[in-house]
Amino acid sequence: MTAVQHPPLDTGERRRTGDARTLITSLIDPATVEAIAVDAWVALVGEEELLVPVPGDLPADTLSAWVDVVGPWTGSVVLTTGRQTAADLTRALLREAAPELLDHEDVADAFGEIANVVGGNVKAALPGPSTLGLPEVGPAPAVRHPEDVCRIDVLWRGQPLAVSVQGALPSLPTPHDNPHPNGASL
Repeated sequence: MTAVQHPPLDTGERRRTGDARTLITSLIDPATVEAIAVDAWVALVGEEELLVPVPGDLPADTLSAWVDVVGPWTGSVVLTTGRQTAADLTRALLREAAPELLDHEDVADAFGEIANVVGGNVKAALPGPSTLGLPEVGPAPAVRHPEDVCRIDVLWRGQPLAVSVQGALPSLPTPHDNPHPNGASL
């Protein structure tokens, strides 16, 4: 009787090492993110409303607006600033159409629209076809992969604003990671 030869067991290691995700820092740099943000700002808020590339500490009470990008690189384009700055930004964007008393929906719509424009321009700067999600406003999405972040810090009317392009996917397991808690190999 001849022994049956079985192919080697596929542990998935070859796929994991070959499927490394591209980090945003290899696709886009801070100068590009800044240029995109400045262009969007001028188009939406006005030429006299400048973003100054000077970092500032964000206040404790922040609000973020973001859009997701899904494609060869998947992540979010996130704008974060203080709640009062987001309200001031809403007034600047709406100009004379701004209501006397802003409500959360006004701020969410205006701040979300700026995130949408910045995100759409970031998407256009990335390789490959991608889709853009709808704007969301609230607490900033968690950074899931710290190496997959390109962030700029600027001031608008002397108030800090952060623009980050951050990956939404965690890193893939490395060959030395063992997903089995009992230490057994596949």
